[in-house]
Amino acid sequence: MSIDQHIENVMEDVISWRRTMHRHPEISFQEHWTSSYIEAELEKIGSIEVSRPTETSVLGIIKGKNPGRKVGLRADIDALQIQEERDDIDFASENEGAMHACGHDGHAAILLGAAKVLVQNLDVLHGEVYLIFQHAEEVPPGGAAEMVATGLFDDLDFIYGQHLFTPIPTGRIGIKSGPITSNSDSFDLKIQGSGGHASQPENAIDPIIIGGQILNQFQTIVSRITSPLDSVVISTTKFHSGSAKNIIPDTAMLEGSVRTLSDETRAVVSERMEKAVESVCAMYGATYEFSFNVGYSAVVNDEAMTERVKEIAVSEFGDKVFEFPLAMGGEDFSAFSRVIPATYAWIGAGNKEKDMEYPHHHPKFGIDEDGFIDGVKMMVHTALGMTKG
Repeated sequence: MSIDQHIENVMEDVISWRRTMHRHPEISFQEHWTSSYIEAELEKIGSIEVSRPTETSVLGIIKGKNPGRKVGLRADIDALQIQEERDDIDFASENEGAMHACGHDGHAAILLGAAKVLVQNLDVLHGEVYLIFQHAEEVPPGGAAEMVATGLFDDLDFIYGQHLFTPIPTGRIGIKSGPITSNSDSFDLKIQGSGGHASQPENAIDPIIIGGQILNQFQTIVSRITSPLDSVVISTTKFHSGSAKNIIPDTAMLEGSVRTLSDETRAVVSERMEKAVESVCAMYGATYEFSFNVGYSAVVNDEAMTERVKEIAVSEFGDKVFEFPLAMGGEDFSAFSRVIPATYAWIGAGNKEKDMEYPHHHPKFGIDEDGFIDGVKMMVHTALGMTKG
């Protein structure tokens, strides 16, 4: 039986695993049932060394019968704090306020399927394959950093990750070398002014006016401090102040997101943001509390390794493989890619005819299960090809 026939035969299990996990979603750092379920399913497959690197993550190691490299396959397993609103499926979330609204249930099921196929083909497998079921991708500081800190992955030669992605039609595979996601940071700002009557602004220090000035200063960092060729996004997403129409408030609270591509630009933007806050507050006599919160770093695909993965993908999918453009989203796979040569790919799973049009993280999010076989193929063939050395 060929590898692809083994993959086709495991798909019924993959769909079943996915739907079971979809019914029992657990949010970041609370994946107790999910990790126990995955551990039990790996034990059923057999010929896999199973361990628990952290409380809610799972690691399985498959040893081939031929010498070769150590390659990691990573899937995230956590859900989001969202109440599911789909009533057209019989496997909707049974956990109040939690939902697999990003496809991580599919990721975990696909990796289980790849594990089963690889165990069925130990005779042609080289080296070792690390099955990494990672917790807490959705909430910084993220589970990947915790897993890397265990030291269990220090001697991996390569690691591969992927994301089911509904903006890409089912059947297409997106792969690109270099940066594919951005540094994903945030900021918090409290402006302390002095309140007063709305008719007497000269007797107050208005934090709303100050906040507005700071917002403008932040955007000049993007347009005048950093290069237009260096992608930077500063988005203030919260601005809270005031309680009545005739009262100038004491304080204003601002929060937002900052996206950059390099550590150097990240440092420049952080420094300039605080300088902008400091100068504007000084001008009006206000004080402030500002924090720049470092989140996930950019995922950078290793050029040489990614070219090899692309060759493997093209051999399986032909012209359905394309170069996926840089996205300014965040992904904690970066904790792995900063220390291990890595490739992260995008697996098409969108289908308008099946009402799979809602974006990721939406309460009506749905994903085309017909795309799962492509995910299993990518993991299996990447593992077989990259372990050969």
